[in-house]
Amino acid sequence: MAEAFAGVWNLVDSSNFDDYMKAVGVGFATRQMANLTKPTTIIEVDGNKITLKTQSTFKSTEIKFTIGEEFEETTADEKHS
Repeated sequence: MAEAFAGVWNLVDSSNFDDYMKAVGVGFATRQMANLTKPTTIIEVDGNKITLKTQSTFKSTEIKFTIGEEFEETTADEKHS
């Protein structure tokens, strides 16, 4: 099923994104920069292994994980989960 999402995705609109970022505790300066970006997300699927690459002029990130397994993530605003 994950294969259906594989490919390159371009952000067109992000309504209420600033409100969301405020709610999760993102600081003012980071929110201002994030509101100006239109990132491209690349989803790669190799069996149960998924790679999510998000690229923008503000910041680029890459997350790799295996479906069904817990993993640690560092978000674009440097939060760890």
